[in-house]
Amino acid sequence: MEDEELLKRITFNPQIFGGKPIVRGMRIAVEHILGMLAAGSTAEELLEGYPFLEKEDIQACLVYAYRMVAHERIEPAILAG
Repeated sequence: MEDEELLKRITFNPQIFGGKPIVRGMRIAVEHILGMLAAGSTAEELLEGYPFLEKEDIQACLVYAYRMVAHERIEPAILAG
């Protein structure tokens, strides 16, 4: 899946976590996924612990983080609650 398609999985909703980036409109923040990966969790462990997540969601979080660090412009998909 191309980066642009993956980034469509990262959304923002002002009513969820104060508008922080979240995965597919669900109540799981990108920073939460990244934090667990940084702490040593594997993608497989995340998928087991969060059965609603898909492998592409984790990859989307990594692409989002890379783009943020690289200072690339990201056009968010905004969902109204």
